[in-house]
Amino acid sequence: MTSSSPPAPAARRSRGRPAVPLDRILAAALELVDEEGAENLSMRSLAQRLESGTATLYRHFGNRAALIAHVVDRVFGEVDLDGRSLAELSWDQACRAVAQAMFDTLARHRKIAPLLIEQTPTGPNAMVLRERCLAVLLEGGFRPDLAARAYATLARYVLGFAIQLAGSGNDSERERASAHFHAVPAAEFPATHATADSLPVPLEDEFAFGLDLIVDGLRQLHAR
Repeated sequence: MTSSSPPAPAARRSRGRPAVPLDRILAAALELVDEEGAENLSMRSLAQRLESGTATLYRHFGNRAALIAHVVDRVFGEVDLDGRSLAELSWDQACRAVAQAMFDTLARHRKIAPLLIEQTPTGPNAMVLRERCLAVLLEGGFRPDLAARAYATLARYVLGFAIQLAGSGNDSERERASAHFHAVPAAEFPATHATADSLPVPLEDEFAFGLDLIVDGLRQLHAR
């Protein structure tokens, strides 16, 4: 009896390019936004950066909105806040801590802010952050409606400053503006001339000052 040769393997139809891990996709998407701006994030531009095809991305995301939701939540995951430590703070200290931590994170990704205004962040990381802050406010005696508004105000305040981050950090522009304020005629612009040594106000200082005003206002509202 002669041995027969093994059957030739059946030809397999190509299934396209191999899948790209979700974490790698999101890292590339965030890198793209950091380098080129939020307006340049698309399924096509991201696929080109990954040296893959858009079909690979559609395995993870149904559309660009879903991609944005994941990228935004990845950024929220970088907010450095320990839940247990936050719970030990008073409500006003917690508000400051949450707002500052969010601002610091967005400052590391200065071009991400436009994506945050396209949809309300509801990813798992954003939900945890919101939950922790609301819990502290409720524990501090805020009514549910006031707690919700307080968090929304803080979040939108941070976002408003984050949008300006993309244009900040330009030392030459600050020097130009400062020189202009110092050079204005004192007779025509007496108030500007008197405050010229403090102009323009650095964005980080302006953020901290405004945050103090918001928390002080919430404190007065809470007292009533």
